[in-house]
Amino acid sequence: MTPTRVLVLNSGSSSLKYQLLDMRDSSRLAVGLVERIGEQTSRLRHTLVASGETREQNGPIADHETALKAVAEELARDGLGLDSPELAAIGHRVVHGGMFFTEPTVVDDAVLTEIERLIPVAPLHNPANLTGIRTAQALRPDLPQVAVFDTAFHTTMPESAARYAIDPKIADRHRIRRYGFHGTSHAYVSRETARLLGKEPDEVNVIVLHLGNGASASAVERGRCVETSMGLTPLEGLVMGTRSGDLDPAVIFHLARVGGMSMDEIDTLLNKRSGLFGLCGDNDMREIRRRIEEGDEEASLAFDIYIHRIKKYIGAYYAVLGQVDAVAFTAGVGENAAAVRSAAVAGLEGLGLAVDEERNAERADGARLISPASARVAVAVVPTDEELEIATQTYALVGKKS
Repeated sequence: MTPTRVLVLNSGSSSLKYQLLDMRDSSRLAVGLVERIGEQTSRLRHTLVASGETREQNGPIADHETALKAVAEELARDGLGLDSPELAAIGHRVVHGGMFFTEPTVVDDAVLTEIERLIPVAPLHNPANLTGIRTAQALRPDLPQVAVFDTAFHTTMPESAARYAIDPKIADRHRIRRYGFHGTSHAYVSRETARLLGKEPDEVNVIVLHLGNGASASAVERGRCVETSMGLTPLEGLVMGTRSGDLDPAVIFHLARVGGMSMDEIDTLLNKRSGLFGLCGDNDMREIRRRIEEGDEEASLAFDIYIHRIKKYIGAYYAVLGQVDAVAFTAGVGENAAAVRSAAVAGLEGLGLAVDEERNAERADGARLISPASARVAVAVVPTDEELEIATQTYALVGKKS
């Protein structure tokens, strides 16, 4: 029997998301989430997809090893345990792969060492990703563990896009360049947008807007990323839920010298107390829209700043690509906030962009066009599926060796 199942793990600092997929038809067998790991109020929520049955555990889960063992027990109850001969590999989301990792990679000691070396540029993410990998290795040392990197899709950017205008010797010594993130989402959505247009990925140019609590844009030229908004870290680019996005670097010097703030305080300000939350006290777009409808000027200004930044990136990436076939909205806000999509495209008719308000207001599960049939550039809503992308890349790699 050729194993066809892939378990996808996404380890956060205090959470563990997982999905078990059968790659014969890319179907989901089980999905779940362990949250608040390390606290007394930990919770594991597990769903068997075929039946829709959901089970929940509440109580302290000390660490990721304990969490993954609990997940393994839940899977075993459904006959889907980690000891199953049908399990081909475990695929792990790893946020930062630097320039070293340009594709999915089977994990060995050298890979773990390199991921660890990248912790300074991804201090919130890579340590948790490493913990997930090492825990899975301990449970199934005989099984291929595959790292799929958020940054990999963006390694095709030309040097003119990836380099910052600072002394290259200093930049190289400290690995300072634009890496980009949300790569699995941008790869999946750009490819699905091409499919929606009835074309191959290498036949279209797409601007992808991944708008969630974290947000990023990418310019994808014939299937290859040529520019993206996030940089050395996920802080650069669009206005996000709690992150500032683009900022004059001198603001940091000013806050330190004049404001008397420490580097840690500034880091917290820009990453956790800025963006929509910093502007109006909310980072939930639904709540912001509700407040706007009630005449809240603070929420209205926050929304306008958010949209203004998106428009700037659409225009910039249009210029980078020269020709654009589609603009695709994805992730939590991009997929669900019709007002964001409408506002982001409004006024860009000269670029061939327009939204059909009736189509835009419709609720649907799959990928769809929301632009008028006559529009020169398609505007699409394409639900992202990062877990499927990770599973697909993982299985494509281990399948070669089966």
